[in-house]
Amino acid sequence: MSPGSRQSADTQLRRDVPIEPAATALLLVDVQNLEISDPIRREQPAFVADLETRVVPNIARLVDAARGAGIEVVYTVIESLTRDGRDRSLDHKLSGILVPKGAWEAGVIAAVAPGPDDIVLPKTSSGVFNSTNIDYVLRNLGVRHLIVVGLLTDQCVDMAVRDAADRGYYTVCVADCCSTYGEERHAAALRAFGGYCRTVSLDAMLAEIAGAR
Repeated sequence: MSPGSRQSADTQLRRDVPIEPAATALLLVDVQNLEISDPIRREQPAFVADLETRVVPNIARLVDAARGAGIEVVYTVIESLTRDGRDRSLDHKLSGILVPKGAWEAGVIAAVAPGPDDIVLPKTSSGVFNSTNIDYVLRNLGVRHLIVVGLLTDQCVDMAVRDAADRGYYTVCVADCCSTYGEERHAAALRAFGGYCRTVSLDAMLAEIAGAR
């Protein structure tokens, strides 16, 4: 194939490919008790309030819609494989991030808790694709479309979106199902990784899921 032919073929590719429920997973990134713990409440009260009154309820609506459509719901949480965290990444050690194995902080927030047969992947880095076998798991599930939501928009969500795109998934970020410490940071992150995914609202995603059922 000539370079001109390859370019012509590439122009037929689209980022806004509609999801197919049987080939789609919804990934909840770090929607866990750590983010509503006492230290976070003291340091970031506005973030916690928004999380509890808007973002988590939005995610709950999306999870319900996904389950109803037969979309796989997958969770990742910051949690060490050991109690003392010796398996953590260097960055987590330098940053003082330690969520021991089995700690309350590692649990998913109750309003969006996983079901008995859902997949929960503990991670010890910002990027879920770097410190878990999620790529292997998603491919075994036949996933080609990945919907990403969670915390924090400019950290672990950013990493998940970029890494998923690099690995060949049609990636969607639901903007109002994500949050970080301040609206400016949230908006800047969405702009920064917007080239790697479709960025949609919750209402648009719910309508797409309903139309695909």
